Amino acid sequence: TNLFYGDGYLGLSQEAPFDKILVTCGAADLPISLLDQLKIGGQMVIPIGFKKQVMTHFFKDKEGNIKKNEYENFQFVPLLRDKQ
Repeated sequence: TNLFYGDGYLGLSQEAPFDKILVTCGAADLPISLLDQLKIGGQMVIPIGFKKQVMTHFFKDKEGNIKKNEYENFQFVPLLRDKQ
């Protein structure tokens, strides 16, 4: 098991690419760097929004295109940015 401390919006480019990314806190906006870190065929689930979030599923198809599905509203603690 590894522990990383840092800006959740940046992800872990040194460990990428990822098959799946599951974000368990609400992002005010879509962290593009996380999408960039998905493998072809990879998936990410992330709640997006400010006070209430929309559970959003992203899928990177074999051409590298991103497909998006949105689900119901949720409320999560916020995804924080590193203030350094």
